[in-house]
Amino acid sequence: MASSSRMLAAAALAALFIGAMCAAPVEFTVEKGSDEKNLALSIKYNKEGDSMAEVELKEHGSNEWLALKKNGNGVWEIKSEKPLKGPFNFRFVSEKGMRNVFDDVVPADFKVGTTYKPEE
Repeated sequence: MASSSRMLAAAALAALFIGAMCAAPVEFTVEKGSDEKNLALSIKYNKEGDSMAEVELKEHGSNEWLALKKNGNGVWEIKSEKPLKGPFNFRFVSEKGMRNVFDDVVPADFKVGTTYKPEE
């Protein structure tokens, strides 16, 4: 019985590893209009035939995920009444169901025009 449990655990780890290796590269570029209460991002998701369907942000020290909205220019935005606290974590779901979470991608002291990439 212990042998089959180990095999199941190994298979699950292998699937997670392969899924991570197949994940498409993602880049987050901070756009004009971003400040302490607003964050506007161009998100480059390099997966042919797929695109972002949902993007959420989690502020530093928070457990709550906040939805970003995609504007007519393809920029993902969040507007807050209070200052946003970075560094920011992001999670997304693509049109084809790919899910991923990226921790501490955009720093608290982000710069407009700068592109940030998750650590691999």
